[in-house]
Amino acid sequence: MKRIGFLWTFALAVGACGAGGYPFRPAEMTNVTVTAGFWLPRFETNRLVTVWADFRKSEEARIPNFKNAASRNWGTFRGIPFDDSDVYKIIEGAAYTLSTHPDPKLEKYLDDLIDQIAKAQEPDGYLYTARTLGFNYGPKNGKVSFGMMGPTRWSNCPSSHELYNVGHMYEAAVAYYEVTGKRTLLDVAIRSADLVDRVFGPGLTQLKAVPGHEEIELALCKLHRATGEARYLKLAKHFLDQRGAAGVDKREAAVFTQAGDLVKGDEMAMKGAYCQNHLPVTRQREAVGHAVRAGYLYCGMADVAALTGNDAYVKAIDALWANVVEKKLHLNGSVGARPRGEAFGANYELPNEGAYLETCAGIANALWNQRMFLLHGDAKYVDVLERVLYNGFLSGISLGGDEFFYPNPQASRGGYRRSKWFGCSCCPVNVVRFIPQIAQFAYATRGDAAYVNLFVATEARLNLAGGDVKLAQRTDYPWKGASRIAVTPARDGQRFTLNVRIPGWCVGRPVPSDLYTQVVPGSPDDFSVKVNGQPVKVEPRKGYCAIDRAWKAGDVVEVEMNMPVRRIKAHDAVEADRGRLAVERGPIVYCAEGADNDGHVLDKVVAADAVFAETTVDVLGNVYPALKVPALTVKRGLRTCTTVPTTLKLIPYFAWCHRGAGEMQTFFPTKADPSLLGPTFDARASHCNASDTPLAMCDGIEPKTSGDQKVRRMTFWPKKGSEEWVEYELPAAEPVCGVDVYWFDDTGVGACRVPESWTVQVKPSAEAPWQDVVSNRPGVKDRYDSASFAPVVARFVRLTVKLRKDFSGGVLEWKLR
Repeated sequence: MKRIGFLWTFALAVGACGAGGYPFRPAEMTNVTVTAGFWLPRFETNRLVTVWADFRKSEEARIPNFKNAASRNWGTFRGIPFDDSDVYKIIEGAAYTLSTHPDPKLEKYLDDLIDQIAKAQEPDGYLYTARTLGFNYGPKNGKVSFGMMGPTRWSNCPSSHELYNVGHMYEAAVAYYEVTGKRTLLDVAIRSADLVDRVFGPGLTQLKAVPGHEEIELALCKLHRATGEARYLKLAKHFLDQRGAAGVDKREAAVFTQAGDLVKGDEMAMKGAYCQNHLPVTRQREAVGHAVRAGYLYCGMADVAALTGNDAYVKAIDALWANVVEKKLHLNGSVGARPRGEAFGANYELPNEGAYLETCAGIANALWNQRMFLLHGDAKYVDVLERVLYNGFLSGISLGGDEFFYPNPQASRGGYRRSKWFGCSCCPVNVVRFIPQIAQFAYATRGDAAYVNLFVATEARLNLAGGDVKLAQRTDYPWKGASRIAVTPARDGQRFTLNVRIPGWCVGRPVPSDLYTQVVPGSPDDFSVKVNGQPVKVEPRKGYCAIDRAWKAGDVVEVEMNMPVRRIKAHDAVEADRGRLAVERGPIVYCAEGADNDGHVLDKVVAADAVFAETTVDVLGNVYPALKVPALTVKRGLRTCTTVPTTLKLIPYFAWCHRGAGEMQTFFPTKADPSLLGPTFDARASHCNASDTPLAMCDGIEPKTSGDQKVRRMTFWPKKGSEEWVEYELPAAEPVCGVDVYWFDDTGVGACRVPESWTVQVKPSAEAPWQDVVSNRPGVKDRYDSASFAPVVARFVRLTVKLRKDFSGGVLEWKLR
């Protein structure tokens, strides 16, 4: 394997291609080796497990599309038109792994796959397997349907993902070329980019369209660096400048921001805030719309700004970054609060259980913050990047490396679990290309200054103006706050500045805003540095301790960061977190899950002044630092509220849901406030489908219709026509006088219907017989089915349900009165 250059995933060094570049340079990926500690097993799992797991899944329905397109096998497309991009992302990630771990088997696999991709490309450079294979062509309801891709090339750019797909191909092509020197995929990318430039490039006759999913903008910058072709940079800027140029109604953005709903009609939705097309990019000041698309847009703006010196772009992304970090960043570092549209919410709309926080959105946020650091050289951007890495991103992949979260909520009532794959599998394939880049995030340079941004056990060679410097970092971070950095300059007496990041979490600022604060804040005294055993005066400069000296071989820098447990308070404007505090230690967010706490954590209260003790937790053979703390279990019935002392165990948030799909909580009430704790019923059923949960019946999430697929449910599937039951057990016997049931009915989609009839039964104790209080009522649809009865003292309440013949059924929500 011939390695021809250094792999820089971030567009471009100072002076690259004679067009300027980022003032701060990331470390070259090939010059940083993870040697031990926290990240080594994750890197190895990604290389040995995740890459191949993703390829195997793609062989089922994605890779065959390229093989069929290569032979022009019309009508054989399977999947979704943007599935092409999944294959490109895995290739990119695989290339990164080859840069540090040559693997003939993997390289041969990639060469064969790339050969099929090259053959699938049409003669003029067009590459989009869905159209080549005739996907969605044909009559539907008497009309010809073309689906999301439109009737002709580029005719539905807001939805088709034609430009998104090739953008990821450009990134893969550059990565593979820089690692191996092989041009096949790079030549495919060049032919494609030349076609896109002919169709869309600046000029009066070119097609005017905005890519619905941003990606090609940043990818063109990478292709520009790899080839030196200035047209690609101009085209990237042109795509950016087309956004908002049509003067879209500003009310559309306001409606989207306030209501979280897409504008009716796919085309209209894409024209507005959903894909950041509501205003010219230089005038955007609030992060709105689809969070992943927004993150990729901001990355592209940063890249073009770095390469062209466009200050208007910088001003815009500075303001957008401030908006996110001050008002839209979740504690786990991710973004995109709303499931609807996978979108940013309004300012301070930061739910926990209902948060979406797509794994791809966490990755996009990390990539954006890395670029912001490269523009400005301020450690505050690395603080956000690190928060994503250890929390909101890392929860998205299992410890085994072959199961994934799509959303990453900050609380769960149970029933949510990782999956091997998804119909839309952008997250698993994004993970595989992101993990290898983390080593690169650890270091940066500018002239004769080196930057230590992340505390990762690594060996690195950094290219400084005065000669290459080697750094060997030894650390047990994030579990311990000590890091030892051995310095080997190019020659004894070489003078340069070593800038060691002072993590915000260590000195009292968990995020660079007032969105989250430490109840007992850290201080500058919690961070110290020594060189060869001698203390260094720490005078922060943009979040760094700058050590300027003449270095010699054998010099050692020792960093100490105090790492106590910190309680975290959200800004008062965050409604979901009022009266609650979270728990962190170092950069790690902690949570409690049912596996360690008798199945229940949503009923726990942790006092504001509670004292935590350290312990450990074994998660699938991985032993991690855990915490335990005195707490109260709150048993709240319809009218009663009692508390029982208990001990709560907390584990790192990223490790949750490996031991069952149970409850999980990050922000804990500090008092037994009934308004913060819903009724705590034990819910069970005669049968519940493995993908559902009886807890859905009392989660407090209101369905819009009986067929609402966006809320959790309890179903009896696949039971049909049988008699089934669901049951609540209250903390204590108390008067009950009615029930309200919202039945699940997916007519037109599946085989669940409202029941033929249902009966309400009660009993005061486990030993007592059941007493019917409502008998044989017919089920109703699309509203609460309510029944009142004379008050009766009950601890157990049951709904006995007669399912319709040949149909199953279920419950979305069930309330007691």
